[in-house]
Amino acid sequence: MTLRLSTSPHLRSPQSSTRLMLNVIIALLPSAAFGVYNYGYKALMLILVSMLSAVVSEYLWQRLTNRPVRIKDCSALVTGMILALCVTPEAPWWMLVVGSAFAIIVVKELFGGIGDNFINPALAARAMLLASWPMVMTRHIDIDGVSSATPLAEGAQSQFSYLDLLIGRIPGVIGETCKLAIIVGIVYLIVSRTVTWRIPVFTILSAFVMAWIVGLDPVYHVLSGGIIFAAAFMANDYTTSPMTRGAQMVYASGIGIITIIIRKWGAYPEGATYAVLFMNLLTPLLDRYIPHRVYGHSKREAKN
Repeated sequence: MTLRLSTSPHLRSPQSSTRLMLNVIIALLPSAAFGVYNYGYKALMLILVSMLSAVVSEYLWQRLTNRPVRIKDCSALVTGMILALCVTPEAPWWMLVVGSAFAIIVVKELFGGIGDNFINPALAARAMLLASWPMVMTRHIDIDGVSSATPLAEGAQSQFSYLDLLIGRIPGVIGETCKLAIIVGIVYLIVSRTVTWRIPVFTILSAFVMAWIVGLDPVYHVLSGGIIFAAAFMANDYTTSPMTRGAQMVYASGIGIITIIIRKWGAYPEGATYAVLFMNLLTPLLDRYIPHRVYGHSKREAKN
């Protein structure tokens, strides 16, 4: 008999990695469709270029390093699609090629491939692009194709209503403007049991509460920027989020709180990207110090 040794968790899921990744792609489709509707063929081109670049990067790297080719699990497609939805439609196509290659090769494959990366690849690539080409990454256009300030820019709050923020009648990146489309994606992921409800709910709730505490408009700040998109499609990454329930709630709350702190006191108006990356780094500690109760064991009774 062959004894197979592996690290935890040891639970089997009826859904394969490919099925889970396809569920994420389906959940992303409403946001992608709205982005293409808003910004036209250029947005569609950037999405396709990013997804293709991610797949090609993974395929070439795995072939060059004599590792099993795993592009069929669709994880590279998800990474490329999320990255594309996080950039402005003004971004040049080659920037998506660079970002996708960075996400797949540097952040994912160099650390062992799917299941071994310690931060979210798409978010890490977005942060790299923002640091490398800040003028391009922060130049946004509205639905009429005119350069405009985003809702989080200083002095922009009076220009947009809650309805504008909800239905995406605002300038921004390709996939983060229409919150209704993102919410549809969240609901699908939860109903299909692709992700747990705790991380998106606690991320959004903590951002709401923190915004209220520091004197910001909580509804406006939840509906602005990328906090809802991050809660739906980035914070829930299996590899970089905690496994235990308590740790998931602390992790998600940290994302919401840090996002608002950066928006309130940071030089950069949006903080969701860095908040998720920071909490990714804390995930191993959260899983270690906030574990599940072990079944079959109880707390020792206090000695008299």
